[in-house]
Amino acid sequence: MIPAQYQWQIKNVDQPSAEALELAATEKISPIVAQILWNRGYQTTETAHAFLNPGPEQLHDPFALHDMQRGIDRIEDAIGADQQITIYGDYDADGVTSTSILYETLNEMGAKVNYYIPNRFKDGYGPNVDAFKRLIAAGTELVVTVDNGVAGNDAIAAAKAAGVDVVVTDHHELPETLPEAYAIIHPRYPGAEYPFGGLSGAGVAFKVAQALREEIPQDLLDLAAIGTVADLVPLVDENRVLVHFGLQLLKQDERPGLQALMKTAGLKPDDLTEQSIGFGIAPRLNALGRLEDAAPAVELLTTLDESQASQLAQQTESQNQKRQGLVRQISSEALAQATDEAHQNRPTLIISGHGWHEGVLGIVASKVVETTGKPTLVLNVADDGHAKGSGRSVAAFNLFAALDGHRDLMTAFGGHHMAVGLTVPADKLDALADALDVEAQNQKLAESGPSEVAVAASLDVATVTPDLYHELAQLAPFGTDNQQPLFAFESATLTQIKAIGKDHSHLKFQLQEGQHQLNAIQFGAGNEVAALTAAPDQADVLGAIEDNVWQGRHSLQLMVKDLRLAAQPVVDERTTRLHQAMFKEAGVYLFFHRGIYDQLLSQLPKDSTAVLYDGSVQSTLPPDSRVFVVDCPDATADLETVLGQLKPATVTAYLYKKESLSQLGMPTRPQYAKLFKFIAMHQQVDVGHQLAQLVTFLEIPRTQLIFMIQVFFECGFITIDHGIMNGVPHPEAKDLSTAPSYQLRLQQIQTEEDLLSCSTAALTTRLHAPLI
Repeated sequence: MIPAQYQWQIKNVDQPSAEALELAATEKISPIVAQILWNRGYQTTETAHAFLNPGPEQLHDPFALHDMQRGIDRIEDAIGADQQITIYGDYDADGVTSTSILYETLNEMGAKVNYYIPNRFKDGYGPNVDAFKRLIAAGTELVVTVDNGVAGNDAIAAAKAAGVDVVVTDHHELPETLPEAYAIIHPRYPGAEYPFGGLSGAGVAFKVAQALREEIPQDLLDLAAIGTVADLVPLVDENRVLVHFGLQLLKQDERPGLQALMKTAGLKPDDLTEQSIGFGIAPRLNALGRLEDAAPAVELLTTLDESQASQLAQQTESQNQKRQGLVRQISSEALAQATDEAHQNRPTLIISGHGWHEGVLGIVASKVVETTGKPTLVLNVADDGHAKGSGRSVAAFNLFAALDGHRDLMTAFGGHHMAVGLTVPADKLDALADALDVEAQNQKLAESGPSEVAVAASLDVATVTPDLYHELAQLAPFGTDNQQPLFAFESATLTQIKAIGKDHSHLKFQLQEGQHQLNAIQFGAGNEVAALTAAPDQADVLGAIEDNVWQGRHSLQLMVKDLRLAAQPVVDERTTRLHQAMFKEAGVYLFFHRGIYDQLLSQLPKDSTAVLYDGSVQSTLPPDSRVFVVDCPDATADLETVLGQLKPATVTAYLYKKESLSQLGMPTRPQYAKLFKFIAMHQQVDVGHQLAQLVTFLEIPRTQLIFMIQVFFECGFITIDHGIMNGVPHPEAKDLSTAPSYQLRLQQIQTEEDLLSCSTAALTTRLHAPLI
């Protein structure tokens, strides 16, 4: 058995809606791409067209950023007065590209400018008081921060006390108390209302350069693209424009440093994509700051000397290889610790070691989380008795909140929901581990199940063609908030299964359906070869369709994100639309309403069984049976009862309901009063033929009005004979809530909340319980 790491939410974009088909025709795109766009919120011709055609006109006015004019005025004054300007950057890829953008811009404007990249191990992140004092003592008269600064209160206060202004350009979360900087240029500054808050540090630096030059700095788009992709900010709006054009510039880049870096990384300009940045360029730039000093990265990006560029690229590549070796070594030790007797049954993990390089512990923590699915802290225990490191989490567990209440156990701590950095006295690690496990219970981590992942559709191998790939490529560049579409392959046979790589840690195989094949690769899954070989026709595979280039030849390949060998007990396919594709597979189709049962009975596969639940179930099922729950019951307990009696191996939950009663709600008192008044004034109303007119006249939704008439009938307020409605003179007073229809509606609304409004994880937990 290989359990899935994610819960697959299949969107069926291969069955486009009428709205998507209209969008496809208007924009001359494939229906699949149109449905993906529609699902992602691009539901008008204007928004879809803008997304598919990024252009410079989509870049916002840089002066709309808070304090931009004030910051630009101060920088221009410094240039005019020949004051020493120091750009204070950061040691990651976003930080060094931000630094390079402003350094080049100010140099070209004739500024007296230098830069300072803080050292991760000596200075830490952000403005450092001692570093600021050293810079000011060396002659700095204006500091411009990039990719940091909003949390640098102490250092900025020290600069102000020394008579030096600081212009902050940053994009990180704003603290409650902001520093007393001369200007704070930030896309999410409260009240500034900049149109797009998702810029990276490099993106903000690019906007400053745009404001200084009074034009779009096209020659800096390559650096802006690298910083944007590296920092995992949303690849929509302005960021999509920056990366789209930045990739075009990178393919013909004349920067000696980037040319040399791409050459050492084995990247060919013609084949560059956002993944080339994310997995090729950015990790190499990050490697310098992770291990030693990141300043050479700025030299690499800005030098015009080809000899120096080559030398710096080789230095960068060497550091990256060293980084990779450290990650492999520490990950191996960390994973062994994660599965030992002391850790294997814990819901969270605190992994520690001696002599581990602190610069790579965040990467190691991510690898442990990917392998175990558990929130993890990885720390190095130093000789001074302190453990320092990083933590990574899963979507269902807020790691920052979990640790925030235990600051008494730590000497330093910061971060957010998914990632933290911390320093802990080594003798407090056991106490922190116990506290973290308690927090896992408080956050009900065990009940959350795997994280959900959106799946565009379930496809056959034969449908994966170059045309499909090129259609999907219109949605690129991919990244945060614009994920590469994932597709499930649930009926293919796996062939040529083997482990590849120097340490056989990666998995490669071929999906086979008839005469059609598709190569597939999954990194880090080489240990699954034996299980897949034993059952090659029982695996479901999830991945992204990519273009694989090898020795100049192009071929389609599935980059696998997840696979599962055994069927999941509950498959979430909830829907508000019925279509033929839902009824292709053999199994037991369970119904709760006679009308839907009669409507679909003839459409079920011949080798299937239809069951209409009417309070009891006579059938018993073989142990490997699959049940498809077609419609939503009126009572949650009915579904739990029938599943408990049938005990199927798996449940596919369609839970079809055309109209949501919970969204419609119960009728209001004014609506009831309006209907009551109408009945009192009108006799012989033909509701069988005049309902539409009555809906219009009373301004009450059709479904709601039918329900109200039924309630009145059951309470004895009206009579209905052959479709003719009349009021009952002087009816006996009755509470509307006593009507059976009223009670049923309340029950149906509660059932919708139980089964339709909940997350996939909650639904899985509820429906799996009766199967056990």
